[in-house]
Amino acid sequence: MRYGYWMPVFGGWLRNVGDEGMEASWQYVSKLARRSEELGYALSLIAELNLNDIKGIEAPSLDAWSTAAALAAITSTLELMVAVRPTFHSPALFAKQAANIDQISNGRLALNVVSSWWEQEARMYGVHFEKHDDRYERTSEWLDVVNGAWCQDLFSFTGKHYRTENTVLEPKPVRSPRPVIYAGGESEAAKNLIAEKCDAYVMHGDSPEYVATKIEDMRKRRDKLGLPPMQFGVAGYSFVRDTEAEVREELERITNVNASAKGFANYEQWLQGTQLEQKMSLQEYSVSNRGLRSNLFGTAEQVRKQVARFEEVGVDLLLLQFSPQLEEMERFSRDVIRPQG
Repeated sequence: MRYGYWMPVFGGWLRNVGDEGMEASWQYVSKLARRSEELGYALSLIAELNLNDIKGIEAPSLDAWSTAAALAAITSTLELMVAVRPTFHSPALFAKQAANIDQISNGRLALNVVSSWWEQEARMYGVHFEKHDDRYERTSEWLDVVNGAWCQDLFSFTGKHYRTENTVLEPKPVRSPRPVIYAGGESEAAKNLIAEKCDAYVMHGDSPEYVATKIEDMRKRRDKLGLPPMQFGVAGYSFVRDTEAEVREELERITNVNASAKGFANYEQWLQGTQLEQKMSLQEYSVSNRGLRSNLFGTAEQVRKQVARFEEVGVDLLLLQFSPQLEEMERFSRDVIRPQG
C-alpha cells in the first residue's frame, strides 16, 4: 500500500471547524511536504480550485500549479498528483507547463484530471461552464492533445473543442511514456473515459466491500479495451487514538455540523454538479470526499486492519486527510505506516 495525503491548500478539511491549525500558506505546505517524505508518505494530491470550498469563498486558497512547481523544487521523493480541470487550461500550453514541472521534479509529476463541477467559480473567473456529459466530451479531447504533445515529436489535432498544428514540445516529461494520469468519477461518462484514457482510478471514501465492486467494474471496462491493468486509489479521513472513548470524542468533534457554515452553499452546488452513485448525508458535509465512509479512524490496530481490507480488494493507494494535518500525519506514520514492535 502507498500512502498519500491531500495537501491542505484550503487551510483544512473540516467545514464546521474554523481554525484547524494548518493555514493556507506556502510556509505551511512547504514544511509539510518536506516532513511527509521523512514520515513515509509517497504522494500528495494538490487540489485545484480558485475559491475555497471548505472554509467559504472569502477564505484564502493556494493556486495548485504554482504551488506544485515550487514543491517540485524542494522535495526529492514525493509524487505530486496535481489536479487539473480542462475547462481552465488550454491543453497544448498546459502540456508544456506540466512537462517543465516534471523536469524540475525529475519525473515525480502526476495529474488528477477533474471535470469541473463548480458553476459559481467558473462564472467568477470568466470560464464557460458546460453540462455534465459535455464536460467529459471536452476532457476526452483535452487528454488526447496533452498525451499527443507529450509523446509525439510533431502533434496535430482537430476536434470539436481543440485544434493544434504540428505542435513541438521539448523537453518531454521525464517519466516515460508519460506522467501518470489519475481521475475519478461515478457517472457512465466518467467511468468510460477513465477506463479508456487514464492510468489510475481514484474513488471517494467508501467501505472496502463497496470499493471492491467499483474496482471489478473498472477492470472489466479496461479488459474490454485490451489495456493494461489500472491502479486504484481511495480517499479517506483518518485519525488514530489510543482508546475507544478518545475515538468517539474526536468523531463528535469533526461531525458536529453547523449547516450555516460558510462552506455549506458550496457543498450544495457540488452535489448539484455531480452524478454520485450514493446519496450524501448532511453529517458527511463536515468532512469532504465521503472521507469517513472509508472507516480509517479508530485505534491503531483497527486502522491497520482496515488498511489490510482495502489492500485485499485491490486498492494500491490511500489518499488521506488529517486535521490538524502535520500532527495527525506524524501519529498515523508512527502507528500505521511504521508501527513499532
